[in-house]
Amino acid sequence: YIYTGTIPLEEVEPSIIFDLLVPSKKLGLAKLVEYIQSYLIDNKASWLRLKFTQVYSTSFQDNNFKALQTFCTDILAKHPKLIFDSDDFTSIQENALVTLLKRDDLQIEESEIWDKILAKVKPYRQLLGLDLWDDISAKFIAPNAPISSTILPARKKIPIQLPVREVPVREIHFINSSSIINDEHFAEISSWIDRCSSIYDVTKIPYKFILLLRGSKDGFTRETFHQLCDNLPGTIVVIKVNNTNEILGGYNPLVWTSNNPDKYFATTDSFIFSLKTQNLPNSILSRIIHANKVIRCARYRGPAFVGSFLMHNDSKKWYYFHNNAYYEKPLGSNKSWFFY
Repeated sequence: YIYTGTIPLEEVEPSIIFDLLVPSKKLGLAKLVEYIQSYLIDNKASWLRLKFTQVYSTSFQDNNFKALQTFCTDILAKHPKLIFDSDDFTSIQENALVTLLKRDDLQIEESEIWDKILAKVKPYRQLLGLDLWDDISAKFIAPNAPISSTILPARKKIPIQLPVREVPVREIHFINSSSIINDEHFAEISSWIDRCSSIYDVTKIPYKFILLLRGSKDGFTRETFHQLCDNLPGTIVVIKVNNTNEILGGYNPLVWTSNNPDKYFATTDSFIFSLKTQNLPNSILSRIIHANKVIRCARYRGPAFVGSFLMHNDSKKWYYFHNNAYYEKPLGSNKSWFFY
């Protein structure tokens, strides 16, 4: 028998789509395997990042999953600590590690790579070859001793830069994917980012806003936040407060990271805000004053703007307190704990 047909994936959960990969390969459905990978990368990239460890592991189980291998390796080349600092580092597949180490654009110091490999990956010594392994071991014992292995120049680390506008203002097609804020709000936020004296017209918003996390869909946990939002410059946090319907938020021009313990980052471009609603006729913008400790990052924290505005835990609980030493204006009435 020969069967044919179409498989609509639009209404199917991404986890179910992903689970079709391995059986499709076993059944020899090469076209379907290729299509599933393309569909997930083009339409469900946020889910792939959320389930990164699972996706990364599965993609290197078969060479027919090249598209997903490239998707994962591209992410790790820019953010290698996702895997090098992971508890799962010692269980990474050999072919996955080799593929990553061959990248010329791997953004990590060579010394850090070898520290991790020497400390944790002794089962992989065959990957390096006996001569290279002996040379590395000897170098640690006698740093000035000559070695026989060919030493290539170190990779060049590229500093993280803020994103530039991709096209002229008039060519950007703005799409509002938020269920909380409207086009006028986006125009205000764009104007604040650019420090404009007047608000952009809603037809001339100069930025593309990509929805990274929606609490009602992705969940409200700190782990989810870091999986979907870490290492991406220029992010906006927006929450809607229960009972009062206030819309509060903050702008981080830098990146969020999963540091342990806490780490603070300096910037003069961050701000927090309260957007206008039926109960608030005009939006409130409050720029940072004390620029030395602005963005607070930790693995066990969600987004945190100094100690003034932050996500407290996984129960949808936030904290806000105005401090004249850090931010220009209070966001309406001063409050402490509230839920969104």
